[in-house]
Amino acid sequence: GIVTGHPFCGVAVGSCATRARESSQGRKAAALSGTSGVPQITWPPLPRTGVVLFGPNLRKVNDHQLMTAALEQAQKALAAGEVPIGAVVAVDGEIIGTGHNERQASNDPTAHAEVLALRQAAQHQGDWRLADAILVVTLEPCPMCAGAAWASRIGRVVFGAANMEAGSLGSLLHVGADPRLNHEFPVTGGVQAEACTALLDTFFDQLRRP
Repeated sequence: GIVTGHPFCGVAVGSCATRARESSQGRKAAALSGTSGVPQITWPPLPRTGVVLFGPNLRKVNDHQLMTAALEQAQKALAAGEVPIGAVVAVDGEIIGTGHNERQASNDPTAHAEVLALRQAAQHQGDWRLADAILVVTLEPCPMCAGAAWASRIGRVVFGAANMEAGSLGSLLHVGADPRLNHEFPVTGGVQAEACTALLDTFFDQLRRP
């Protein structure tokens, strides 16, 4: 299910903070040690019980529209015989990067939808930093893709289906809410989750057929 009571909900932490704060390493150590005045967490941030929703104030009206575009990318992957995962990157509602899983076609283990969409978006912007962008993906990112979102300094991530096998934005670990890292970002999970799951189910059902 979706967890709404996460300790980071509505709290500015890490590099997202706007007020004066301690040095990065000192603040991260304090957050983990229990120092008063520092947002506290239970480590790890979330066990295998659900997906984090970082407050309704962070939902954008175009989340569902952008997820529909990501699902269209996932359909392209399905038609090509790839695991149907799709992603888009948008700034102010304008899509500047798209991608779908291409591992089989390219024989590239890094050719995940999120990585390809982030690369295209960075090229479009002429900057590897994507602080004003939203990454929308049909399946909760794996460790590599969550790391790519972190490396891009992404502003926000939205995903559809939770990934209990390798989900790294809430299900198994949370790269977006780790105070030891130098960038944190809000995450919304569960957007059009049923449609995203249905597409994956279709793919794996086809694999099982004789």
